[in-house]
Amino acid sequence: MTARERISPVDHAWLRMDRPENLMQILGVMIFADRIDAERFRRTVAQRLRRYRRFRQIARLDNEASWWIDDPDFDIDAHVRHSLLPAPGGKGELQKFVAEMASTPLNPARARWEFNLVDTADGSSALVVRIHHAIADGIALLGVIDSLTDDRVDAPEAGDLQTATSQDNEDATSDENDAFWRTILAPLTDLALTSIHVGGHLWGQYLGLRNDPATLLDYARAAGSVAREVSRLALMNNDSPTRYKGKPGTIKRVAWSEPLPLLDIKVVGKLLGCSVNDTLLASVAGALRSYLVAKGDPVDACEIRAMVPVNLRAPAASDELGNRFGLVALELPLGIENPLARLYETRARIERLKTSYQAQLTFSLLAAAGRTPKTVQEQILNLLTSKTTAVMTNVPGSPQARYFAGSRIDQQMVWVPQAGDIGIGVSILSYNGRVQFGLITDRNLVDDPGQIVDRFADEFDKLLWLLLLEPVARLDDPDAVAADLAWLADERLPGRQPA
Repeated sequence: MTARERISPVDHAWLRMDRPENLMQILGVMIFADRIDAERFRRTVAQRLRRYRRFRQIARLDNEASWWIDDPDFDIDAHVRHSLLPAPGGKGELQKFVAEMASTPLNPARARWEFNLVDTADGSSALVVRIHHAIADGIALLGVIDSLTDDRVDAPEAGDLQTATSQDNEDATSDENDAFWRTILAPLTDLALTSIHVGGHLWGQYLGLRNDPATLLDYARAAGSVAREVSRLALMNNDSPTRYKGKPGTIKRVAWSEPLPLLDIKVVGKLLGCSVNDTLLASVAGALRSYLVAKGDPVDACEIRAMVPVNLRAPAASDELGNRFGLVALELPLGIENPLARLYETRARIERLKTSYQAQLTFSLLAAAGRTPKTVQEQILNLLTSKTTAVMTNVPGSPQARYFAGSRIDQQMVWVPQAGDIGIGVSILSYNGRVQFGLITDRNLVDDPGQIVDRFADEFDKLLWLLLLEPVARLDDPDAVAADLAWLADERLPGRQPA
């Protein structure tokens, strides 16, 4: 008799969240330095995924619940594909292929994941990864992907006894100001929890939730019922109406920037009194603003809200699959033209998020929604997404190069799905001493995301040039450097060479 396991309420909620316009698939891209051996790649995936039973199970819904069921006909060849890009087979064709995969549903009759190995025209390879969110969140899946890769080119196919992961390595972006953002990937320790101020009985409930997530619904009731939790989110103002927000369709667009040296970003942030993430997010806001300006759209007082995943796993559960994360809402100040003022405002908003308990609240809502009829879940989802323009992941990957089936990974990107009517997915990923910015958009909203990602380096360069032009003492006052900012706005900056 086929074994089955009941799907948790949170994972059940993600399983039911699929829409033709927004599929609940975590999407990843790896670009290799050379042509990978396709047969060795297949063997590596088959051998190393054996430790994860979930990747051999079918997600099946019935009228009362949903179940993980062992697939009696599991075949690795149904999940590991090999494709050839159409001519000329460059970056543009790869981005189109990734966008097509983002719009293609995974087969519900099989385990919901697929690795598609792609041969490019320059003699190298790329890997497009699709994994349904019900299997695990991006935090857990980073561990899965790391278990498939190695830290040296000559590692045995079966893998080392101890494989380094992103969580095991000291994050290359780490500094004191980035402690909050490291909770996105690192399990919350008791020390990290002391920086999140949750008052009264809700704090005690959250500590208990970490030890026993199955009691989630009781905690939601004790906090004042699901309706009370929803009402708190309902008080959140809508963000600004822009072309980034609207009704998505089924055709997606994908683009990613050339890598930037992480050391440059660390130095600029340090000298300006900001963290790496403050600097990166302010540059993202600047790129989004610049695109709107180029399109002739109004940007005065413009604010767009991005939902950011935050890990809520206990340390003992760091290797478990499933979903254990909440969301915090970060408002990007697109209305601020001055890049230095925009940076400092972004820093201030991140500081305020450090005392928020939105992550616990949204996790509670998702788990409770998984226990309700689908129509109720959709109402909760619509409430969250109606006040949001984008979903954003900020991922510190391995600080050293990794190898997959003997081939070095040169670049990598990852996007989490955009739920409801959200049409923009933002990804910032550091890897091997470099940082990349990526976008996935809906064609109905933004048909040319490359025009946005190309502006990312320019926005960072404005901060870099300010450091070169101005005495450090003047940089505390953005208004004091207005003249040089006007010069930078004329776009007379030297062209940046790809990192």
